[in-house]
Amino acid sequence: MAKLDIYNLSGAVTGSIELSDDIFGIEPNQHAMSAVVRNQLANRRQGTHSTKTRSEVSGGGKRPWRQKGTGRARHGSTRSAQYVGGGIIFGPTPRDYSYTVPKKIKRLAMKSALSSKAAAGKIIVVEDFNLENIKTAEAVKALKALKTDNALVVLEAKNENAELSVRNIPNVKSAFVNTINVFDILKYDSFLVTKAAVEKIQEVYV
Repeated sequence: MAKLDIYNLSGAVTGSIELSDDIFGIEPNQHAMSAVVRNQLANRRQGTHSTKTRSEVSGGGKRPWRQKGTGRARHGSTRSAQYVGGGIIFGPTPRDYSYTVPKKIKRLAMKSALSSKAAAGKIIVVEDFNLENIKTAEAVKALKALKTDNALVVLEAKNENAELSVRNIPNVKSAFVNTINVFDILKYDSFLVTKAAVEKIQEVYV
């Protein structure tokens, strides 16, 4: 088992914690992480893109000129695709991009992402992230003491002071044990997690 120091918000070491090798010490599976990240990004797409076909655009009820005798190509409507203001051929229409990934792949991807952070030495465990006030400056000071300015802050439970204090800091995001995801873990440089949150993670993914 890997052993990590536990810090307080001043950056001082106050103890240590052992991380389960089954969660934080596996060989990262790149394919699983890639599959889950692509799935997350696809599921976030709104799919509201839309264009009109020639049957949906207004106008064009009359032929622009007669069929024969003009020397020009025959046309039945000024709303055909070749005209300005005409319909679009094979344009995008509203659709649902979401799809599901097997639970075992999701679980493997989560363990792989956590293990990759542990292997890179990017996991920072803190006693708690309890701030006295809702103040961004306090959160910035704590992050500076912990030597990070790009982090996913994982809390064990709702903590309004911490959540509201970090939300305006660039490259910092707060999350809970039940809302962490592979994309965010990989996106942020550091995985800053409270001791109680680590214990919950190890209970859930054991």
